[in-house]
Amino acid sequence: MGNSPTALNKRGKKVVIDGYKFDSEKEALFYQRFVKDCGLPFEVHPRFKLTELTELPEGGKITQIAYSPDFIIKDHDDNWLHVIDVKNSFGMYGIDQANKLRFRLFAIFFKHPVEAVVIRKNDFKVITQGVTKPLNDKKPFITTNFNYHWKDATNYWEENND
Repeated sequence: MGNSPTALNKRGKKVVIDGYKFDSEKEALFYQRFVKDCGLPFEVHPRFKLTELTELPEGGKITQIAYSPDFIIKDHDDNWLHVIDVKNSFGMYGIDQANKLRFRLFAIFFKHPVEAVVIRKNDFKVITQGVTKPLNDKKPFITTNFNYHWKDATNYWEENND
């Protein structure tokens, strides 16, 4: 595959914009359309350790589990507003069991849920992962900016299905 900006991986083409290396064209498009000029501080692909490397008593090791959300959007006091993972869909091919586990571990350890985002032509759909309702029962929250609370993407289901 190599390290070139156009090297293919299982998620699509790698894209480099403004010095950031995105795993897919969709991530890069989300950055360009919604993140880059949002007026809020942000991080791209920060890495978080969710579990330590574990040595087994009789030899061998279990590797650590890490997670890198695509974006963290912050307020001007450096508090996290949104932890975002860009996906192709909200179904099992977009969010597999390994994703769900990482999202839950992240929320447990860092006390902030992950928002799965699917980009559309003029907006993006958001589902807050692992909070209150199972994935199959949720309907997405639709927005064009980050002027919402992650709970909005959870409460949307409750307000429209009670």
